[in-house]
Amino acid sequence: MKAAVYDKAGPPGVLKYVELPDPAVKSDGVLISVEAISIEGGDLINRRLNTPPHPLWTLGFAAAGVIQAVGSCIENRKIGDRVAAFDMHGSHAELWAVPATRTWLIPDGVATRDAAVSTIAFGTANHCLFARAGVQRGETVLIQAAAGGLGVAAVQLAALAGAHVLAVASGAARCRKLQALGAYHAIDRATCDVVGEVMRITGNRGVDVALDPIGTTLHASIAALAPEGRLVFVGNAGGGAMDVDLWAPMQSNQALFGVFMGTLFEKPTVWSMVDRMFKALAAKRIQAVIDRTFPLSQAAFAHEYAEREKPFGRVVLRP
Repeated sequence: MKAAVYDKAGPPGVLKYVELPDPAVKSDGVLISVEAISIEGGDLINRRLNTPPHPLWTLGFAAAGVIQAVGSCIENRKIGDRVAAFDMHGSHAELWAVPATRTWLIPDGVATRDAAVSTIAFGTANHCLFARAGVQRGETVLIQAAAGGLGVAAVQLAALAGAHVLAVASGAARCRKLQALGAYHAIDRATCDVVGEVMRITGNRGVDVALDPIGTTLHASIAALAPEGRLVFVGNAGGGAMDVDLWAPMQSNQALFGVFMGTLFEKPTVWSMVDRMFKALAAKRIQAVIDRTFPLSQAAFAHEYAEREKPFGRVVLRP
């Protein structure tokens, strides 16, 4: 099979498109013929910062395709099923062997590439907003990096739940797209101070909930919170130090929740929640947002595009 691999951490150019042996399916797993690969924020961070455990390491958290083989212990999946999958590595390839418990059946009416970009984005957004922050109808929610894959999912889910969404992005065009997805107000960080604009919009009260996938904006997210507000920080897309002074949040009785989804997707409650997200996609209650699609052979260029061009939504690879 063909795959995008790397031997050492670094810029997109460390990725190589090579021929590898086909992976073997385990007794508790399935082998997926991959049709669409989602480039996740974690993929970019891993490639840039984390030395792989061995040479020719296949990158990637998320993809979707058709099951080609099933393990001897699997009864709830069959050859020919369309599935989306999550695992800690291996998605950047023509074939992907994963545990069956890390797959979701794709409903009729949902495109394979839409499923590929939705597993992590909508699964993470839903968990952050509702399982951790407990967002309620009528509350005000600030979403940092709202034009990214997680952001566009969070904007839709929070708006669908009846929250007033303040979405932060760069550029007027992105802001207009976020309002079309349900944002009550889109804040252009390129032209205004985010915290100052939040306070203007909320009458100096602040927001009930802030969702921050960047890390380097944690100070601003905390400053934008109302007393007793809740901050959920997930990932570190900014790549900087995630150090904050906790004195002010303590004095304001604010709550800070950290989320790392890599350890959560196999939990029954989280697995079933992602399954519900796919049903919502099929019912057109939410929509996957894809900025651009590249062939897998151009994985290095696609990673560079995802890092430098500020895509709206996810970037997809096709084997």
